[in-house]
Amino acid sequence: MALITLLATAWFAAAFLVLPNIELLTQVFVSDGQASTRAWGRLFGSERAMHSLRNSVVLALTLSVTVNVIGVFIVLATRYFRLWGRRILWLGYATSLIYGGIVMVAGYNFVYGENGILTRLLTTVFPFIPEDWFIGYPAVVFVMTIASTGNHLLFLNAAMARVDHQTVESAQQMGASQWTILRRVVLPTLLPTIFAVTILVFLAGLGALAVPDVIGGRGFQTISPMMLTFANSPESRDLAAALALILALFTITTLLIMNRLERGGTYFSVAKVASVLEPQKIENRFANVVVHGIAYLLLLIYAVPPLLIVIFSFTDARSINSGTLRADSFTLENYRQVLVDPMARWPFMVSIGYSALAAGIVIVGLLFVVRVITRYERSRMSAIVEYALHIPWVMPGTMMALGLLLLYSSPQWIVGQEVLSGTIVILLIAYVVGKIPFTLRLLKAGFAGINKNVEEAAALLGASQFYILRRVILPLVLPTAAAVTALNFNSMLDDYDTAVFLAHPFYQPLGIFIRNATRGETNADATALVFVYSVLLMIIATTTLWLIYGGGAGKILRLLAPRRKLRDLAPTEPADQA
Repeated sequence: MALITLLATAWFAAAFLVLPNIELLTQVFVSDGQASTRAWGRLFGSERAMHSLRNSVVLALTLSVTVNVIGVFIVLATRYFRLWGRRILWLGYATSLIYGGIVMVAGYNFVYGENGILTRLLTTVFPFIPEDWFIGYPAVVFVMTIASTGNHLLFLNAAMARVDHQTVESAQQMGASQWTILRRVVLPTLLPTIFAVTILVFLAGLGALAVPDVIGGRGFQTISPMMLTFANSPESRDLAAALALILALFTITTLLIMNRLERGGTYFSVAKVASVLEPQKIENRFANVVVHGIAYLLLLIYAVPPLLIVIFSFTDARSINSGTLRADSFTLENYRQVLVDPMARWPFMVSIGYSALAAGIVIVGLLFVVRVITRYERSRMSAIVEYALHIPWVMPGTMMALGLLLLYSSPQWIVGQEVLSGTIVILLIAYVVGKIPFTLRLLKAGFAGINKNVEEAAALLGASQFYILRRVILPLVLPTAAAVTALNFNSMLDDYDTAVFLAHPFYQPLGIFIRNATRGETNADATALVFVYSVLLMIIATTTLWLIYGGGAGKILRLLAPRRKLRDLAPTEPADQA
């Protein structure tokens, strides 16, 4: 079984991880069968392409500052300082966890866009304000800053648990001010997590597609939207490949620099005995008022768009088009249409189908792969396979999608001379590829936590390797596998970045439908459907977070525990007793 698993994984890695990147290099450095730098000359001669490169770097650097400033502030406001209504603040900030990507862009476009509610109010009060004020670099930075602080809520909140309250009290007794304690005691404990989140933010800024594509306008296009523009024309696909290669080099360089900086720092907590950190009251009255004001202003910025999406999802097209609410405008027709009309629910069903299949395939496949890798961890073949499976973590998702598009636009021997571009399979493959590194890392951590003595005891009793995997290993890693599957499923539902390159014309997922609905010429009926889709996605995301982070899965398991006990008391089959 181990050999078959490694061979199958090696074929998959070669076909969908290695060869697509080789095809990209071929597009860039080979022309008419000979080595050429023609693509680079055309790229550097393109003013739009050079502006997109500069804009991506500027955006990534800007987000590294703005996201950390806002992210650290909301964590301090909900976890460190004793503010009034901290739970309400956390719930408002946590909206960035339940909707993001193209859904968040659509929500902010509805509020701040050319026909948005706030824009109409502003232009009525201040006629000199243009209707397209929310566009370009400031708008992109604003939306992506709010969208990218979810990691701070998840990871920095956990890191705050490492801050020892006794250390804070000792600093207070020594006469240190609150600012000194925050700067010299609290923040140094959070620095490793801040570095890790900064890497994610910087890479997200470099490869951003949905936000610059929708609200960047012609004046602020980044690498990924420009890659999409070039990829849509066969004559300029070499330019798209060159941009993808530059994006990959930026990504690899960023990872190396940030890892170097992180290793060069010294981060530690001086407390030997940890005590739970208690919220700190802000002693300075003026500072207390300012912090409260900023906290609740951010609450409005975070909560208003999703709240309006929920409210207007229950209104008719006339109210959505005018941005006004009346007593007779509320209706359930939008939800009835999505749930009953086959045409209306088709994008949603396509997204659910792709997400479920991809999440299931990647978790089932990697359970066998990780089992083999951890069992034969000193094998050279296992090491090669593991490194190959991490390729999507280094290469941006848009680059992997473009590589698949270019490679499988013609028959390829490795897939039986089939043309995959333009089929429904290619997007499924891209989704599976994109989720491999994340799933691999978490499953490997789950397998590493299994006591080896349990496996050895089962082997001594004569159990086969497949039996050990099925009855001993899998039950132990099942909670991790279920959590990873739920996160993968949730993250692919509103995907736009990959789908826009590879989606079949008749099987377009939800992300593309939402993107089309954000265009100015879209009618209000389509916008109403987008609101309903957004609400459904927020419900799914909230349920996922509750199951994984809110203890929902444990509560369900405890409810099912009596049934499991009754089942365990039932007679077992002879094969299970062996």
